[in-house]
Amino acid sequence: MKKYILLVVLATGFSFLAQAQQTKPKGVVADKILAVVGDKIVMQSDIDNSIIDMIRQGVEVPENARCQLLDQAMGIKALVLQAEKDSLPITDEDVETIIDNRIRSFIQQFGSKDELEKIAGKTIYQLKEDFKEPIRDQELAKAMRNKVVENVRITPNEVAAYFNKIPKDSLFYYESELQISQIVVYPKAHRDAEEYCVQQLREFKEQIESGKKTFQSLASIYTQDPGSKETGGYYEVNRYSKELDPIWLGKAFSLKEGQISSPFKTRFGYHIMQLISRNGDDAAVRHLLLIPQVTSVEVRTEMEKLDSVRAKLIAGTIDFGEAVNKYSNDEEHKFTAGQVFGRDGSGFLTIDQLDKDMVLMLQKLKVGQYSQPTEFTDERGRKGVRIVYLKSKSEPHRENLKDDYDRISQRALEEKKNDVLEQWFKKKVATYHLVIDEDFKGCPELKKWLSENTASNK
Repeated sequence: MKKYILLVVLATGFSFLAQAQQTKPKGVVADKILAVVGDKIVMQSDIDNSIIDMIRQGVEVPENARCQLLDQAMGIKALVLQAEKDSLPITDEDVETIIDNRIRSFIQQFGSKDELEKIAGKTIYQLKEDFKEPIRDQELAKAMRNKVVENVRITPNEVAAYFNKIPKDSLFYYESELQISQIVVYPKAHRDAEEYCVQQLREFKEQIESGKKTFQSLASIYTQDPGSKETGGYYEVNRYSKELDPIWLGKAFSLKEGQISSPFKTRFGYHIMQLISRNGDDAAVRHLLLIPQVTSVEVRTEMEKLDSVRAKLIAGTIDFGEAVNKYSNDEEHKFTAGQVFGRDGSGFLTIDQLDKDMVLMLQKLKVGQYSQPTEFTDERGRKGVRIVYLKSKSEPHRENLKDDYDRISQRALEEKKNDVLEQWFKKKVATYHLVIDEDFKGCPELKKWLSENTASNK
């Protein structure tokens, strides 16, 4: 279980789709048990579906993939056994929330609930049932792993020793990377602009209710929500989603089927919404978003305000995080002290990850400087004003301790945690009832499971 990583394909990928889609040609033997850990089993189909999953995701499948996957799967079962023994607090509600988020992700990927069900060959309800056990095991195993390694720490000497073991020709090469923070203000539109949006939405509602237009056709033309324009404003949502605006979500579950709401306001703008269908905590809706137009007057007012904020930053009378908290109305960055993160969660960004307006602003900045307040338009079409702070900028380079200590130390810490987990497994293996299929007993990865100290090996 060396370098054991708890991002197991068995529990996290498209495997349920693989299982739903696979067909067995004539002559193929039925599914069978490959391993038993305590009262937990690993099926051949688990491994097969994981391989399919890796291929779907473009992951290179190594020659010993089946041995590795069985090792990981047995490790999951061992962690789950201990988690159950220790009564770790994973609730049915936790599992349901993760499943709902997983299903929504697939719906977005495939375009609609109907398309997902068609591809999977199962209903949403059946998919959720399929997910329950693997998701529960995944969360229990993750919680148990965290418990085992929660007290692991690493020293600078250990980081240096880890780094010095890496062959020089294997060191990462990094392109120029930047750490960026920003103060963002979205000017408030004039009341007349807001009233215009409300009146237009009222007219749209009348046209739909009178049969002159369809909601889908109007949304396809007029909505300012880029995420639903191509689908005519269509969304499938869950009542307990934490990713959606609560006002918007509440409106979805307050309507009757076929009913169209009056115009209502969220932080994104003004909407009308139609409930298409509802099944328990799931609903299908259409919505149309209009964003009140901000004039140059409102923009200029905010530019002047941020100019005074910039002066305070330069003078040192306020730090950047404090300024973000006090002046920014951008919820996405308000609670990160304004720091911008990439899609992978990293705060180190390459130029290609930035919008073109940001790139132009950074061309004029040196490390430690603050940009002039600058107007921009975000991905939702909203006009805003921002100050950008260039915290750091690295030159293209081969990985080294001076420039990349944080990343190296994180990898070193993870390796130490894996070693601690490995030792934990060695102590626990002898306490488990174990069975491994004869075809896999030659796998080097499974050597520890085949120890003479194991309770049973058949």
